[in-house]
Amino acid sequence: MNTNKDPYSQIPLTETTYFILLSLAQGPRHGYAIMKDVDRLSHTRVILSTGTLYSALKRLLDQGWIRRADETENGNNGRQRKAYLLTDLGLDILRVEIQRLEGLVGAAQLRFIGDIA
Repeated sequence: MNTNKDPYSQIPLTETTYFILLSLAQGPRHGYAIMKDVDRLSHTRVILSTGTLYSALKRLLDQGWIRRADETENGNNGRQRKAYLLTDLGLDILRVEIQRLEGLVGAAQLRFIGDIA
């Protein structure tokens, strides 16, 4: 488990991690809902396979950035779906990454002001 609680030391995030955290920012989701939301949020640029998603979720659980929600939901096949949600640390890391990305975009806008229209 990653015990480093300094959000600034955890960035930059991979695109996959960024979109998974962003997907969970609105509340608990199960794996399939995360996959669909990441697809939509990234405009199909990030398409998660089941293996990639669950490997990432395991890593994020181990790091303490997400946790399992207390409640589970039954899927179409009767199996229970595990839902995940952001921890305070995960939310802090997401906020720091968003600030970093805003800074990058701001620098680009300053450099190209008037050139991009």
